[in-house]
Amino acid sequence: MTRVVVVGDLMTDAVARARYALARASDTPAIVTMHGGGSGANIASWLAVEGAEVAFIGRRGADITGRNRDMELMGYGVDARLVMDPERPTGTCVVLVTHKGERTMLSDPGANAALSPEDLPRDLFGGGHLHLSGYTLINEGSRDAGLAALDMARRSGMTISVDCSSSAPLERTGAEPFLEWTGGAKLLFANADQAKVLTGREEPEAAAKVLTAWFPQVVIKMNADGALWFGNGRSEPVRVNADPVDRIVDGTGAGDAFCAGFLPPWLEGKPPAEALSGGCRLASKAIVHLGARPRL
Repeated sequence: MTRVVVVGDLMTDAVARARYALARASDTPAIVTMHGGGSGANIASWLAVEGAEVAFIGRRGADITGRNRDMELMGYGVDARLVMDPERPTGTCVVLVTHKGERTMLSDPGANAALSPEDLPRDLFGGGHLHLSGYTLINEGSRDAGLAALDMARRSGMTISVDCSSSAPLERTGAEPFLEWTGGAKLLFANADQAKVLTGREEPEAAAKVLTAWFPQVVIKMNADGALWFGNGRSEPVRVNADPVDRIVDGTGAGDAFCAGFLPPWLEGKPPAEALSGGCRLASKAIVHLGARPRL
């Protein structure tokens, strides 16, 4: 199986799941738990438990949470290449989850914002596949590291996939710079909102067609409506329905799990429908428990 190198963000997620509808400016009973997070680290974790050979490149603080996150990744079977930042804390994200499973995130990137080109282990860029978390490019502090990773991957003949990470910071960054930075990637992952930011198109299928001007293959994640794949030269997209679940507990990390489920069959040359089904399968696992990582 092709080795996957993930470059991206490592976070501690403080997840607060409301028991009832939020009482704004008042008090709402909730379940508050702490979990490993970060889009890049989540994808690496899901890939590892699915049996992929995966390395994760990131940055953590010299604090107890950073050590815990490091140990968690190793527990999943990830080759964790984390640089310890002597000044910045490990990144933290406060995840507010409504009683219906919808989430809003407040993020402090911490050490992630200092990821540099010097943090990229050269021995990992000798073939295989690079997956780059879009947060690495969106965050100005880590942007040079993301661009360096893309350049090293291109020069070493690696295939490349990129995800858009989140619509609001993507919109603040701007569609044109993001598309320019990620030129050369073979595969783009986006959800419907992110695809709209990049193209201005409301319909996911129309957005995917536009995005194939930059990327040979595009995957649009559509939550309960499943996902679609569109490739250059195709007249129609390939669509797969979402796997049904009894109840959504927490949607955090569902998109990351989808990427991890999609990549192995895609890298093996399986049909797009099979890769989409793999993504939907893992996404359905992610949304039925609290936290963005797999349960061990």
